Amino acid sequence: MQYSSQSVAKPYFIAAIGLFVGQILFGLIMGLQYVIGDFLFPQLPFNVARMVHTNLLIVWLLFGFMGASYFLVPEESEKELHSPLLALILFWVFLIAGALTILGYLLVPYAQLAEMTGNSILPTMGREFLEQPTITKIGIVIVALGFLYNIGMTILQGRKTVINLVLLTGLVGLAVFFLFSFYNPSNLVLDKYYWWWVVHLWVEGVWELILASILAFVLIKVTGVDREFIEKWLYVIIAMTLITGIVGTGHHYYWIGTPEYWQWWGSIFSAMEPIPFFIMTIFAFTVVNKRRREHPNKAAVLWALGTAVTAFLGAGVWGFLHTLAPINYYTHGTQMTAAHGHLAFYGAYVMVVLTIISYAMPLLRERVANSNTAQVVEMWSFWLMTISMIFITLFLTAAGILHVYLIRAAENPIPFMVMQEKVALFYWMREGAGVVFLIGLIAYLISFFIGGEEKEAATA
Repeated sequence: MQYSSQSVAKPYFIAAIGLFVGQILFGLIMGLQYVIGDFLFPQLPFNVARMVHTNLLIVWLLFGFMGASYFLVPEESEKELHSPLLALILFWVFLIAGALTILGYLLVPYAQLAEMTGNSILPTMGREFLEQPTITKIGIVIVALGFLYNIGMTILQGRKTVINLVLLTGLVGLAVFFLFSFYNPSNLVLDKYYWWWVVHLWVEGVWELILASILAFVLIKVTGVDREFIEKWLYVIIAMTLITGIVGTGHHYYWIGTPEYWQWWGSIFSAMEPIPFFIMTIFAFTVVNKRRREHPNKAAVLWALGTAVTAFLGAGVWGFLHTLAPINYYTHGTQMTAAHGHLAFYGAYVMVVLTIISYAMPLLRERVANSNTAQVVEMWSFWLMTISMIFITLFLTAAGILHVYLIRAAENPIPFMVMQEKVALFYWMREGAGVVFLIGLIAYLISFFIGGEEKEAATA
């Protein structure tokens, strides 16, 4: 490890993985509730389990992004972090606020939680993915501002590279677009219109800049390829990401009461959204093929390549499958959306966080890489999680296609709940794949506790 302040990334990575385990457990509970309707009812209703599942996803990825930033920015800037103490204080503030919010979801009826947290003063609650109490949202903004100050000052006072400037652009965008979560107009069309400015412009806009910069950093470290070569690719990827992603927001506006020109704008630009992910895949394999050295951390290289491929499949291919307005007319609101969402989030963001953790954690523990045995276990975890997520996606896709046929395309459509019974087999198979995913995640955790005696000085 080059800079002592990089060590503040470690608690962020540990918290991220802990919350990730929680997210998967709640996902498995929801999967069972799809087929056993009264499972854990009324103690844990489906809407609460879903809220916890999606909120944990967002929070643990944010922990991962923050940890990644604290690890790579000092190295890129060739300067110690501006304030390691501030980073640790913000860690505990964010963790405690996040834990209290999740406990609030689980222990207090949502309407009562809104009353307790002053939602009547500034109403922001009750919207998908943005269910956090207003007071929690304010806390997130405070944490984000402190975090950006810390990262920004480090970059400002140190070396400016394309990687840390792209990362900073993505992080500033993340903070700015979150502010739209405080805008909650009474008009439902306006509400959904600006709601997507948080949700879409995060995951199909500024988060992709964070993804590209983290991936580029790891690839430089594990391949030894010239920085200039990687930076040229990075420019192309982020340009295509922003061009397609911003206007591509229109693919969410098809059926919410907005002007029909959004069907054209949304279809054309979102059909181009797979392009930056395809470029990212070519980029990753090109860099690894041009590598100047064999890095001992083979698992991190596997995660990096897997990120590019799976992100292209999930965000690119599965996004394109139902993004054109004439197709989306039939598929919106079906399991097609869930299929795309699961593989896209896993491929683009879960995997890149696991990539940087895989690379950074051995260095934070004063090793170049984990032992060979540990890396074998970690590679098993890669394949178990990735293959099971692909099967989850395929099963949900099959359920979505049947949904469309039985309810929206058939001459004699059947009731929704009858359709749900007919596709239950796919939900059971999805649940089985989810169990395999959890096994893969446990293997990932175990890999960091294997071969501790094979320590070496970190020189990479």
